[in-house]
Amino acid sequence: MALLVAARLLDTRLSLVLIATVMALGGLLFASRVAETMSQRMARMDTMQGLAANLITATLVLFASTMGLPVSTTHVAVGSIAGVGADARTIDWHTVRNILLSWVAPLAAGVAWFLTSAG
Repeated sequence: MALLVAARLLDTRLSLVLIATVMALGGLLFASRVAETMSQRMARMDTMQGLAANLITATLVLFASTMGLPVSTTHVAVGSIAGVGADARTIDWHTVRNILLSWVAPLAAGVAWFLTSAG
């Protein structure tokens, strides 16, 4: 969408409204699936392990914020849950792999699109 705005094919305000709308729809439609995956499929944890994962997430996000570093709370939480699950040997590596692929696939698709359309 940034390319459309830069090429003056799309108004900046309209692009912001479209982005916000799509993000809101994504949250409404898929938030429960994300929550289920993170809370039930990644790793089995008891209450103390869940607390540890949440404290790790909070600490890392607060530290990054004080350093002025942009971080995704979801990405940090996935890492924290994976770390606690790996330590407890209850992690589902297949689920973690799928999550990581969901983060990398859009970037790879964007690069592929750029390489094939640039010529």
